[in-house]
Formats: sequence, structure tokens, C-alpha cells
Amino acid sequence: MEKLMLISEGKEVDFGIDKNGIIRYRGRVCVPDVLELKKMILEEGHRSGLSIHPGVTKMYQDLKKLFWWPGMKREISEFVYACLVCQKSKIEHQKPSGLLQPLFVPEWKWDSIAMDFVGGLPRTAKGNEMIWVIVDRLTKSAHLIAIKT
Repeated sequence: MEKLMLISEGKEVDFGIDKNGIIRYRGRVCVPDVLELKKMILEEGHRSGLSIHPGVTKMYQDLKKLFWWPGMKREISEFVYACLVCQKSKIEHQKPSGLLQPLFVPEWKWDSIAMDFVGGLPRTAKGNEMIWVIVDRLTKSAHLIAIKT
């Protein structure tokens, strides 16, 4: 209510009330904090005839021309990321991987090894928090070495 008084007195520069009594922020309709109303606006903006299921940036650019509310960009982002249709049809932004290539079978022990680190372990008395795992690909025997991070 205080905000409305400041707007009507002309003390809020970015806000105004038009001839129909609609509160506007820099010319855009100021949407009240009503969950159902925001949801209707988001659904209409996301399923409009001109751009069906736009991404976060496109939808924000379209809606910000007409509407404003605090946290609008974040709410649009959450809405788009929750859309199942968008998640299923999202384009991957990486080159498709090629066909799998078989690994050669080593002839001798320790001729070919695989290594990995296991972390998230409790700290030992010596201060070690991780295990360095080294596996011989031929015999599948492993060496486990405790290490500090």
C-alpha cells in the first residue's frame, strides 16, 4: 500500500498508474504477486502461436516487452526448465560421439592400465582423503594407493 501511495504522489520514477488504473513499471504491466496469474502469463507466453516452447532467453525477451514483476527472469527460467516437452526436445550443443572403438587386448601384465580416483572418503590419521586406483587391464589386478588431496 505504501508503494501505491508513493506512485500516486509521483515519488516512484519507474512506476506509474495509467488511465485504466493499471500500475506500470517503465511502461510494462506490473503483475501482482498472485501465483495463478503469473502461471497463466507464463503458460500463454510459452505456448503462444508465434513461438511454441521458446527457450528461457526468447521467452524472457517476449514477456518483458509487456509485463514486469520482481524475480521475473528467475521464474521464467524455472518454468522453462520444468517443461517436459522442452526437456525431451532440447538440442544437444555438442558434437555427436562416433561409434565405439574396441580396446586392444594387452599381451603382457601391466602393459595397459586404467586409473581412477575415489574421493569423498573420511580423512585418515595421515591426512589421506582419496584413493588412487590403478588396474591392470589383462589380469584385472588392482593397486590402491591412499593419497592427500
